[in-house]
Amino acid sequence: MDPTYEHVDLYHARMQKQNIIPDDIESLDDISKLPFTQKTDLRDTYPFGLFARPMQDVVRLHASSGTTGKPIVVAYTQGDLDLWSSVMMRTFACAGLHHGDIVQNAYGYGLFTGGLGIHYGAEALGATVIPISGGNTDRQIMVMKDFGVTAICCTPSYFVHLIERAVAMGIDLKQLPLRVGIFGAEPWTDAMRQHIETESGIRACDIYGLSEIIGPGVAAECYCRNGLHVFEDHFYLEIVDPETGEACPDGTEGELVLTTLTKQAMPMIRYRTRDITSVIPEPCPCGRTVRRIHRISHRSDDMFIVRGVNVFPSQIETALMAVEGTLPHYQIILTRQSGLDRIEVQVEVTPQVFSDKIRSLEYFKSELAGSIEHTLGIRVNVQLVEPHTIQRSQGKAQRVIDRRDN
Repeated sequence: MDPTYEHVDLYHARMQKQNIIPDDIESLDDISKLPFTQKTDLRDTYPFGLFARPMQDVVRLHASSGTTGKPIVVAYTQGDLDLWSSVMMRTFACAGLHHGDIVQNAYGYGLFTGGLGIHYGAEALGATVIPISGGNTDRQIMVMKDFGVTAICCTPSYFVHLIERAVAMGIDLKQLPLRVGIFGAEPWTDAMRQHIETESGIRACDIYGLSEIIGPGVAAECYCRNGLHVFEDHFYLEIVDPETGEACPDGTEGELVLTTLTKQAMPMIRYRTRDITSVIPEPCPCGRTVRRIHRISHRSDDMFIVRGVNVFPSQIETALMAVEGTLPHYQIILTRQSGLDRIEVQVEVTPQVFSDKIRSLEYFKSELAGSIEHTLGIRVNVQLVEPHTIQRSQGKAQRVIDRRDN
């Protein structure tokens, strides 16, 4: 008997309701017959309700921060940890890392899955790992310089902050051995990638994962950087219409749904990630045969609606970065005045731009507003702010502040 069906009450009840038993699943295509799982299911069964193995088989627990209610708890057997190290080793190999690299791991350690997932995968590769964790930016830069770091792992927004601080400290990152950045945990645009590579001289690679599935290591960019390879021997992917749940053909954008094929402690069946992407049907020039997905540009649940228009933060970032002189530090403030929703975008600009005459600043502000209006189809209020005035994040950047209910 399948341990998920036998031991996880939620799956057992849902499959019974749909008149399905494990023997009905005879091929990968049959996975679409199974019910979806979503984040609220993990909170509703908190803490251990989705475990398919007894606690004596569980060797590690991780959890989300729980900022929006009960945290999400995830579990690993020793076999799961070995699997995790294996897919992370593949992730690093995709990015061109190898035995002998010195990896600075600036993802947070602790209950967050990022830090330890990165750590053990890099060690399995044969790299030297510096478990510096997040924060203490000046020390990060000192270690990067003094230890001869060749690869760094962190969120892209935090690396932008590291670039900025290195300049202030008089350190040119382009003169260091650092050559690769492994960035994930938040959506980031191609414009952000270009900024990172131009300012630091490194190769910026995207990775994808989520705690509910395993942590980082679900998918990764190869050296071609034309989509992320999903490690399909462990994670079965589907793309569905986020409204109807119906399957989307390859090449059509929809919500990524993942099923774990080899996870032991806490298998996930058809987990709705809320991440929006599409399958790239063409083979990759790198020779890998697992399918690729386009980079995650946004999530279905980070969309907000203003004056009937669906808006994603990534759209605003793309519009801002298209205007020369803009720094990749911005904040979106949502307010409501006289019953009408309004968007204000606060954006940092370079010192050269900010020191210009008032007429030049007004022209620049108009240029930014025009770029956003061209992208969104609605006019927004743009406020230019001095460099270093928007709060820096040491983890995931908070781009949207919603004050409409205040």
